[in-house]
Amino acid sequence: MIILLPPSETKREGGDATKLDMTRLRFSSLTATRRRVIRELRALSQDEEASLKALKISARLRSEVVRNRSVTTSPTMPALDRYTGVIFDALDSGSLPVEARSFAATHVVIQSALLGPIGGMDPIPAYRLSHDSKLPGIHLAKTWAPVVPTEIGADGELVLDFRSEGYVALSPLAPGVNSWFLRVVTESDDGTVRALNHFNKKAKGLLTRALLLNARDLESIEEVIAVAAEAGYRMELGDQKEVRLYAPKG
Repeated sequence: MIILLPPSETKREGGDATKLDMTRLRFSSLTATRRRVIRELRALSQDEEASLKALKISARLRSEVVRNRSVTTSPTMPALDRYTGVIFDALDSGSLPVEARSFAATHVVIQSALLGPIGGMDPIPAYRLSHDSKLPGIHLAKTWAPVVPTEIGADGELVLDFRSEGYVALSPLAPGVNSWFLRVVTESDDGTVRALNHFNKKAKGLLTRALLLNARDLESIEEVIAVAAEAGYRMELGDQKEVRLYAPKG
């Protein structure tokens, strides 16, 4: 089983003294592409105003440009600990027991716009780059889409795609992969079901945490639904390889 997560715009500061080491990242087939994207991002970071425009951030976030300038030399920390924001705050990786963190190392993949798919415990620096950022010499979707790691779902393993649609488009999975896209929905008092946007992130984080605490390599979407139910979350099969997660009320 693979839990495929989107990244977060925001990153935690700090880390250990170890700088980015490509050999410690999952999916070694991506090394050349990773180096190319990093090279373009660092080049862009030399022009502060151009960086702000390309990254679609305001002047008050100039520190993000500095981060990008030093992305190859700054400290690293495990990806699940590096990312902050709604999904990762709900997941709360720092409080996970050792067994759950070990399970995350082999069963969580995060779709980074800078590094492509990475393992949940891969050591990464802080950076700023989104799926819709504009690098001068690179179109991110055209760069990442052709090099999706064939290892993801290659043996028929279950892939739970918790990514946003923007990150799905950035790096679509190979045809034939046993993947299920997670749609977070809410049900009103009259029974009407509608998809959530921003508030879906917390539900994704909570479900991911429940699956990591369960720490079992599930083989079917029915098993996932059962584990979710045990943790108090309602899930149902949808159409065309989609599964619905009902956001907790309150």
